[in-house]
Amino acid sequence: MRSVSRERVRALMGEVLSAQGKTLPDDDATPLADIRFRSLDFSELVLRVEDEVDDELNFDAAGLRRITTVGDVLDLIAEIASR
Repeated sequence: MRSVSRERVRALMGEVLSAQGKTLPDDDATPLADIRFRSLDFSELVLRVEDEVDDELNFDAAGLRRITTVGDVLDLIAEIASR
């Protein structure tokens, strides 16, 4: 599996939001609720990252429960995609 940087995950997250007319904030501490980032958006982001790394990403429930901010999403996906 190829790795993907946190910056690349951020760019892909921006693309997902942009397609819906939303903007990714500069502040990684922004709560996901504030930008209306839904589970469907998360799924689309994961699919884009999987295309980048040419492999399937596997998440555990504990990791998904701790996601509340933009930075949490970026950190989790970049960590899993770099394993």
